[in-house]
Amino acid sequence: MDAFINLGITLLLLVTAYFTGTHLERRHFDAIRRREEALLRLPAITIRRLPPGTQVMAASLVSGNVVVSLDYFKRFLAGLRAIVGGRIKAYEPLLDRARREAMLRMRERAQAAGYDMVINVRLETSRLANTDGGRRTAGVEILAFGTALKTAGAGQDTPHS
Repeated sequence: MDAFINLGITLLLLVTAYFTGTHLERRHFDAIRRREEALLRLPAITIRRLPPGTQVMAASLVSGNVVVSLDYFKRFLAGLRAIVGGRIKAYEPLLDRARREAMLRMRERAQAAGYDMVINVRLETSRLANTDGGRRTAGVEILAFGTALKTAGAGQDTPHS
């Protein structure tokens, strides 16, 4: 009887984690979409050099980072997938959200400082290990960074001679 109670509690926790995680993930994706739309006029691109004739008035390094942890349901699914191998689909939306959030934070900092664009954008990822000495991952940090630029004639067509 105790085994059924323990199994029931475990299943209840997994179901609760699934629905809570799905709800929070959906809300975060909605917020990300709104913030991305608000920043459409501030490009963040990977080019290293600007077109000839672009006059840079100011430049600065900007960054944005986020640390994400895995919810229990996704951790459970990933554990099952680790047994048989293959693509771990449960992690993909989590990492997509993290990358987009880090990019947004970087772009928001550039906008708040009055810059017009961010070039030479790079993403770094690092795994945060559990402090209990276990081999599981406690979370992942995503760092977005680039060079923010203030250009002459921003918002207008810049001559490309």
